Amino acid sequence: MRFGKLLRRSMLARTSAAALLVAGLGVGAASAASTVTLNETGSSLLYPLFNIWLPSFEKAHPTIKVVTQSTGSGAGISQAISGVVQIGASDAYMSDGQIKKDPSILNIPLAISAQAINFNVPGLNNVHLHLSGPVLAGIYTGKITMWNDPAIAKLNPGVKLPNHKIIPVHRTDGSGDTFIFSQYLSFSTPSWNSSVGFGTTVSWPAVQGGLGAEGNPGMVTALQQNPYSIAYIGVSFYQEVAKAHLGLAAIKNKAGKFLMPSAKTISAAADTLVGKTPADERISLVFAPGALSYPIINYEYAIVNAKQANANTANAVKTMLTWASNQGNAEHFLKQVEFKALPPAVKKLSAAQIAKIHG
Repeated sequence: MRFGKLLRRSMLARTSAAALLVAGLGVGAASAASTVTLNETGSSLLYPLFNIWLPSFEKAHPTIKVVTQSTGSGAGISQAISGVVQIGASDAYMSDGQIKKDPSILNIPLAISAQAINFNVPGLNNVHLHLSGPVLAGIYTGKITMWNDPAIAKLNPGVKLPNHKIIPVHRTDGSGDTFIFSQYLSFSTPSWNSSVGFGTTVSWPAVQGGLGAEGNPGMVTALQQNPYSIAYIGVSFYQEVAKAHLGLAAIKNKAGKFLMPSAKTISAAADTLVGKTPADERISLVFAPGALSYPIINYEYAIVNAKQANANTANAVKTMLTWASNQGNAEHFLKQVEFKALPPAVKKLSAAQIAKIHG
């Protein structure tokens, strides 16, 4: 009898222990299930900022994990539309045609950025060559083929330009950088607008010796490896450009002034146009008026479907975007990539769009 009682007690103890173990595993499983992973892909210009943000964001929100990938703005837009990712990063806003086809997609600015025109001309990389929209359009259409072409020389009096062919470099991937660069050419040069136009991809005119590259990293590498080349590169890659000892051009703005991207000139350009930002926040900031306005600036967008897979995912996306457009707009983050913060009025518009996201 005594043995039977002991056996029953032992079996009860084991059953209780097993129950506690299962309960413990259940708590762990529930805890793991409460963590939401968000996938972000797209703009190689915005990619460095996302990776600067993440340690601080995930520390403040440990149940949200964000996985980032640099694939180009075109991929960011398309994968956000298809639902492959929750956040598509883009330097370009979606067109009216795209929005009509996918009306649930939101375009939410996260910061203000700019694009530089960089070059690799031996002996002149420490000179800020003056370039204009018509001259750049001439280079990218093959009408201007030599660095000492009269059109370039006229903009750079006193500079000894080399008698060497120009190698124009363009993006091969769907790119917001291509979008804003081709917008600058379209807005400043009617012949480019009527023949090529603008977009995340364009039909680049065939130029002998011209090169294609993928992403901003590819543009920096192509420029570095090919003397006498020229390229358009997002300002978040200014450190890589400086390490490669590449040149930075001063670009002609709408007022006829030649300017380089800086905190002052980017802010001046933004100040003239951000007040016209519509409720859906799709607007070009390129070729802004004003003597101090750098001509190639833009909003950096999160492309997001208002209808997410479930409430947990929707809340995580809202939390991430709200943090990015507020705490993430702090100077100590943005100065690392030469971006500028959103003005309060634009943050208010972004907040209204973020509020539309649901599961």
